[in-house]
Amino acid sequence: MLAYEINVDGMRELEAQLARGPAVVIEELEAAVTEADLLLEREVKENMPTAHGTLRASVFHEERVNDEGVIGLVGTPLNYIVPVELGSRPHFPPIEPLIDWVKVKFGISGDKAARGAAFAVARKIAMRGTKEQRPFGRAFQSMEPQVRAMFDRAMGRIAARLEKA
Repeated sequence: MLAYEINVDGMRELEAQLARGPAVVIEELEAAVTEADLLLEREVKENMPTAHGTLRASVFHEERVNDEGVIGLVGTPLNYIVPVELGSRPHFPPIEPLIDWVKVKFGISGDKAARGAAFAVARKIAMRGTKEQRPFGRAFQSMEPQVRAMFDRAMGRIAARLEKA
């Protein structure tokens, strides 16, 4: 599993506010986490290399509220995200998935030509591995300032709502 984390400043203040108004804190944090997750999901999808769109379409977001707070998740259930994200060492991949990929990527028609091209791609991967693409890492890195700003605004809303109460 890959994990990227964005730590937000102001956690001590948040703990104090949580004691004063837990429902307000959770409500505002859940809204901020959802907003951040939607932004990150969009950015990951934009960064995702694609031929068929299967990996891009599999990216999802989910928010969870538990005893430890509000957790946001942006991910994919597809296991081949790891070599896409981090690259891979040289290995000989299966040919069958590459056949469809080369047809789309290189506009090759005909099964024999596609199989030959897929075999050539597989040989190259066997010699060099694959390069990291980092769709998740780049999204988290580029969006971190916006995500921090979302949580800063949430902290302000929490403080304002608790002050009124």
